[in-house]
Amino acid sequence: MKKKKCPQCKNLILITSPTCLYCGRPNKFITKEYVNKKWNKDNNKNVFDYIIINKYLVFILFLIFIIVIIFN
Repeated sequence: MKKKKCPQCKNLILITSPTCLYCGRPNKFITKEYVNKKWNKDNNKNVFDYIIINKYLVFILFLIFIIVIIFN
């Protein structure tokens, strides 16, 4: 992989790394979207948990509906 020198401490770091490993200087322009994508992963997990719960709820209600139709 390509490396470049950190402007602050002059050590070699990867171009793709978000910060310098030696001094901690940000290598990329950090935006609010970048921080949210990197650190707020549980927000997306809550959305998926909600969708999965709804799928199970719909399946159970459908199953109960089919059973009621069959036995009547």
